[in-house]
Amino acid sequence: MTNYLDKSQQPILGNDAFDSETPQAEQWRASMWKFLLFSALGIALFIIPFQWDGKVTILLGVLTDTLQAILGGFVVYITMAIVTISCLGALAVKVLKPNLQEGSLVKNLFDVDWFWLTTRLLGMVFVWMIYLQVGPEFIINRNTGGVIFEDLIPILIPLFFFAILSLPFLTDFGLMEFLGTLSSKIFVKLFKLPGRSAVDAMSSWFGAASIGLLVTMQEYDKSFYSQREAAIIATTFSVTSIAFTYVVAKTIGVDNNFVYFYLTIALTGFIAAIIMPRIPPLSLKPDTYHSGKSMLDEGIPTEYTTYQWAVNRAVTRAHSMPSLGQVFKRSLNNLFDIYFGLIPVIFAIGTIGLGLAEYTPVFNWLATPLVPLLEWLQIPEAAKAAPAMIMGFADMYLPALVGKSIESEMTRFIVGACSITQIIYMSEVGALILKSNIKLNVLELFMIFILRTLISLVVITSVAHLLY
Repeated sequence: MTNYLDKSQQPILGNDAFDSETPQAEQWRASMWKFLLFSALGIALFIIPFQWDGKVTILLGVLTDTLQAILGGFVVYITMAIVTISCLGALAVKVLKPNLQEGSLVKNLFDVDWFWLTTRLLGMVFVWMIYLQVGPEFIINRNTGGVIFEDLIPILIPLFFFAILSLPFLTDFGLMEFLGTLSSKIFVKLFKLPGRSAVDAMSSWFGAASIGLLVTMQEYDKSFYSQREAAIIATTFSVTSIAFTYVVAKTIGVDNNFVYFYLTIALTGFIAAIIMPRIPPLSLKPDTYHSGKSMLDEGIPTEYTTYQWAVNRAVTRAHSMPSLGQVFKRSLNNLFDIYFGLIPVIFAIGTIGLGLAEYTPVFNWLATPLVPLLEWLQIPEAAKAAPAMIMGFADMYLPALVGKSIESEMTRFIVGACSITQIIYMSEVGALILKSNIKLNVLELFMIFILRTLISLVVITSVAHLLY
């Protein structure tokens, strides 16, 4: 009988796999249960939406809300400690130049280049200024640094805690191999992506943008995605959660049409996902891999059905996983990397972006060319809508805050839906992408933001004219 679990070979499913009593077949069945149980747990945590406490959410969202409530005001001190240690640790490594072992946790966390050290320093300065309410209003105002300190970070800290520690259930126990094999032809044809990115898309769509991005970053670092594929997934499928979409709809005053609002976002996101990979800058990204070569093979041998191959690849991946203790240890290292590497960046970039939106005419200037387009699309109050849309580059919630004063419900509908489908916002998604190994710079992110805005405007406005 074939050794189904030989890690050095591609898996082969025999007809007697379930009936044989050989040790290899017993191992195969044990690994099958491992794949089914842990993958089901990953799906339950990240993907399946349900009604809870009057809102649509996922299990990860419930856990996040629970931990957030437990931490309460203490999360402020956790945040300050994380940002301060992140900066001082990186500064100490840069100045003292200790002999750190390659791959050690301390080296990974604190041995950063001057750009990221400067960003961490800004983050530390901002967090203490906001806490002490000392410094320019540009930084400490409730609508700038206060949004990051009081609204965003208290959600992200518990979210990252559960998301990072439980992410292996979604990505490392065979689910991505199984769904990737089944959907590879569809994703290659429509989106120019490998099939395993279907899990990214689902975890982003039903969970949260940051969750999908964490999946993408880890898959790129493991060389399952090329640079082009990772860039496409990160900027195309990192849609915010259903729950936050409802928050945006309610804030901007179109929650009475939420079903149409969400369906419009889904349609727009689908169309943008087909177009964006085929045009620059994403189409110009190279198909190079983080380790130098691809670790992904989604080819299906002609002698096997797609389903058989999907099951075998999933079971083999589940069998190759180490103990849960080792998985947890690796996830804990990733959690520290996100906390100490990302939280200060969000403070620095997010606060500056919100400050520019609140206190300068920068976004009004940037929005000037957009006004004639909105007028041509027959969008009422185009002059008010244009800056609100451009502000989405700083933070996804800003368009809703600015756009709620617009009188026309149709225009509010367009602004709110567009803010979700733009995807790129520097207070979270943009900062996370810049911190990752995916090579996208600020200019490229802004280009992608503008292109997604133009595509979204055409689709959303067409639907809005039918509805209103």
